[in-house]
Amino acid sequence: MDYEAKVFPFSGGYGRSNRMAVTFSWFPSFAVTINLFSDVFYTAIPDAYHCKPDPRLLPPAVLLANLSRAAYLNLSVPWLNGSGLSHCELYSYPENSSELSGGAARERWNLVCSDYWKIPVQHICLMTGWILGYIFIGSLCDWLGRRQGFLLSVSLSSVFGAAVCLSNSAVVFLLLRLSQGVLLAGVFLTSYVARLELCDPPRRLMVAMIGGFFALFAELLLPGVAVLCRDWPVLQAVNTLPLLLLISYWCCGSLFPESPRWLLATAQIPQAKRSLQEFCTRNGAWLPDELFPGEILLSEIDSVFGEDCQPRYYSILELRRTRVIWKNCLILSFTLLIGTGVQYCFTRNLHLSSTNFYFSYFIKIATGTLACVFICSTVNHFGRRGMLLLSAIITGLSSLLLLALTQYLHGGLVLVLSIVGLLFSQALAMLTVFFASEVMPTVVRGGCLGLVLAAGCVGMAASSLMELQNNGGYFLHHVIFASFAVLSVLCIMLLPESKRKPLPDSLKEGESQRRPPLFATQVDRVHLPLLCPRPQLSEYNPDNYSRLVSATRKMLTKDNLPYRISVPTPHRLSEGDARGQECEPLREASQD
Repeated sequence: MDYEAKVFPFSGGYGRSNRMAVTFSWFPSFAVTINLFSDVFYTAIPDAYHCKPDPRLLPPAVLLANLSRAAYLNLSVPWLNGSGLSHCELYSYPENSSELSGGAARERWNLVCSDYWKIPVQHICLMTGWILGYIFIGSLCDWLGRRQGFLLSVSLSSVFGAAVCLSNSAVVFLLLRLSQGVLLAGVFLTSYVARLELCDPPRRLMVAMIGGFFALFAELLLPGVAVLCRDWPVLQAVNTLPLLLLISYWCCGSLFPESPRWLLATAQIPQAKRSLQEFCTRNGAWLPDELFPGEILLSEIDSVFGEDCQPRYYSILELRRTRVIWKNCLILSFTLLIGTGVQYCFTRNLHLSSTNFYFSYFIKIATGTLACVFICSTVNHFGRRGMLLLSAIITGLSSLLLLALTQYLHGGLVLVLSIVGLLFSQALAMLTVFFASEVMPTVVRGGCLGLVLAAGCVGMAASSLMELQNNGGYFLHHVIFASFAVLSVLCIMLLPESKRKPLPDSLKEGESQRRPPLFATQVDRVHLPLLCPRPQLSEYNPDNYSRLVSATRKMLTKDNLPYRISVPTPHRLSEGDARGQECEPLREASQD
């Protein structure tokens, strides 16, 4: 059943109820982002931090000695044979070292020296939690529904967010953040999918990008919140408050309703009827000649599905039987992996240009805002696939130029190339997620989009792998992602175009999406004269035939022709001659 043409208009279209549900689906993006990027402030090294010996950790005999400052510092250097005090035992963080993150988790548990590896491992575990959440809860929302998956994720993520504030060790903090990452991924995924399924094709892009602006606003607000909180447990408690407010969606179903598109796609007819009746009532879609709103729609649903129709649920394992959907999922996963993984190459150059934490942080927010504006202003006009291809090309060129010419370029040019590459890599990541949500069918949209987003988290975790090795493999990391960025340009050409097209609901509709031509060509260039097939004979037209006969008759009766067409006049025989000619064959036969 065509949802866009037969269901959506009769249920009130993009009416008041749809607009309210879409508006309240933007707030989860704010809550999820502020919890995700708070990890930067939990693990960042303060700018005013300087290692110095802790007098409480030095031997008492040293304190009594009258030594110079240089000799006092030399005592903190560990012995080469390992018999003296180690470096980590003599060095600690000074108190009140930073106005921003004086209470960071790194300071609380003194994660320096031999324990420095716990910081990148913590980020890797957080991204691992997001990967598991995208895959698991994405598949779960295809079975339970968008609303049930959202409420489950919000409730449990609030519980784990509050538990993080009470962490008493780095290991407990790591495990709790991993668990919270699983559920935060579910909150983001379910709200993103439900938001798009409540919109018509012309409004899908703007609705998705406004959610991106909410996420960027959370990033912009987070440094000020961190300054006011001063201590990381307080900051974690403040970040958990938006998640607690989202639990109110449980009480009011109109704030986050179940997607009627998913209910119809999975053949849950009674639930779909109730949902569509509620949308008709709230949208004011009253039909003057019917008893209640949408009676024509409900009767048509009964005629299409029947009374004994049983619900059928799908999972991502169904992709094994598909070809086009599986191909699109792999290409978009690979593209998002490149878009998120290559960002580390650009942000590292920002750190080399300025060691100030705020410089790289706010540059990333500014480029993200410009990326959203770029997508909003171009994608609806030029198409999803064309802008995705352009973003991949510019990202690959910027990465290759930085890889080959960094040591030959001026520092300002390196900074400009890094900012341009960061801008278009963020646009590539945002547009890939939006594109994936449009081309995947409704019955497996949660699971397929979860696979694509999980690949993006793998790219984000690659930066922590570099930090774990002290950037020892940075050059190889840059070469791999720059090469993959060029390869993604070729893969994007195999994708279909989803601009102004309805969302596919079934696997059959998802398989019917084919790759359109990249450039619109003229008809006379496609059909060459020598290769053009013989045109079909036109049907008989009596008017044309009568004109042809009259023109031929006039031409034959003209006297000025180069030759004369004479018609022999037949000689009229008399009756006797005719009878004689008829009898002659009989006489000859009798004589024989």
